[in-house]
Amino acid sequence: MPTTPRLDRRVTAVIAVLAASALVMILNETVLSVALPDLMAAFAVTAATAQWLTTGFMLTMAIVIPTTGYLIQRLSTRTVFVVALTLFLAGTALAVVAPSFGVMLLARVVQACGTAIVLPLLMTTTLTLVPAERRGSVMGLNAVVISAAPAIGPTLSGVVVDSLGWRWLFAIMLAVAVVTLALGLALVRPVGGNRRVPLDPASVLLSAVAFGGIVYGLATVATLLDGGSAAPVVSVVVGLAALTVFVLRQVRLQRDDAALLDLRAFTVPTFRLSVVVVMIAMASMLGTVVVLPIYLQSGLGVSVLATGLLLLPGGLVQGLVSPVVGRLYDLVGLHPLVLPGAVLLCGGQWLLSSVGADTSLAVVVAMHVVFCVGMAVIMTSLMAAALGALPRHLYGHGSAIMNTLQQVAGAAGIAVFVAALTLGATTAGGAAAQVAGTRAAFVVGGVLTAVAVVLAPLIGRTTRPAGPPQADAGDDVEQLVGASA
Repeated sequence: MPTTPRLDRRVTAVIAVLAASALVMILNETVLSVALPDLMAAFAVTAATAQWLTTGFMLTMAIVIPTTGYLIQRLSTRTVFVVALTLFLAGTALAVVAPSFGVMLLARVVQACGTAIVLPLLMTTTLTLVPAERRGSVMGLNAVVISAAPAIGPTLSGVVVDSLGWRWLFAIMLAVAVVTLALGLALVRPVGGNRRVPLDPASVLLSAVAFGGIVYGLATVATLLDGGSAAPVVSVVVGLAALTVFVLRQVRLQRDDAALLDLRAFTVPTFRLSVVVVMIAMASMLGTVVVLPIYLQSGLGVSVLATGLLLLPGGLVQGLVSPVVGRLYDLVGLHPLVLPGAVLLCGGQWLLSSVGADTSLAVVVAMHVVFCVGMAVIMTSLMAAALGALPRHLYGHGSAIMNTLQQVAGAAGIAVFVAALTLGATTAGGAAAQVAGTRAAFVVGGVLTAVAVVLAPLIGRTTRPAGPPQADAGDDVEQLVGASA
């Protein structure tokens, strides 16, 4: 069996710091799902208002991430890291002491700004410093951050809120983030950046309206289903119109290498198809994270704490499987992994569509684990293949594109699953309504992930991951981590 070269321990340390930072930040995306009732009581707000703590986070991410390609080219890795961690620390500290809902919402927005910056930075640094032969292994660890963290978030939230209170969620994150920033200041050296790329204000504005409008419309579609205003539809339409203008402008600007997001990444077939499947996976994962707790609590009468614990096995399995898949990717390439991963992803959704009022909790957990294994395989292998297939100068743009579209896909997944849940629940009453709605939601998820099964065999044609040779990253390694003593 072929072997892969050892990764420089200094590079490992830097990427570990970035991954730890991203892990803490990404937990924020779902960590409040279980804590919302406590926050509603603390600030005397309705569920619709409290949901903005999650919607606002996603909305800010969708707006800020497209600008990170520019930031990574213009500023050094160290500067971008410090800016991201400082924003996150400021937002988290504000959340710990927030006296009102408005202040808490502001804290979430500031947190999201830091999170939006650190995710593309993690991916770009991995692609720049890690040789192609080891990218799968490192991407496997990164996949734990991106895909497993949101699944584990509700569990951690349930335990902390039940035993200590919701403010401790942010206090613990604050302490971890301080330690991570200190380590980063010691390990990460100024490298990269200083590229004289122009910033097009019109592109920034169009990006904010486009991605912000789409995410906001999708995230608030439930109000339309409840007979409320048509604002979600208007928001999506405006967002799509702005996106069209944004794309046309980027195509024109990229001729002079002045695009905010260089869309030439989509000319690479492996990247293009991988992004579609990753979006499907992210949509189904966040949809599942929202619908499954509703089924367990409202359909089966399980407590909040027990719900968090029941979701834990899937998240843990996903975290354990992702590094293994990464190593396999380095050894055998994409094709032996991507189709089985898509089948498991789709199979997990169809299994969950069969739940009923008398389904045992062990069976539900087993179904969720099947789905999470599929997520681990898909996210790890396709992130490595998609970004690794790009030319070096598109790493930052490709990472920003993928992370932005994941936010859009996540909002779409939640919207579609919740819509199916709502419509399906109209066929019955009481707990039976939630069970019927849950089955309808996962049927939609099964159909959606079936598209991933169809697309999976079409992605890439090589048996080994492609990328620049290890020597290409040598200068970057020495600049980033400094020469060893």
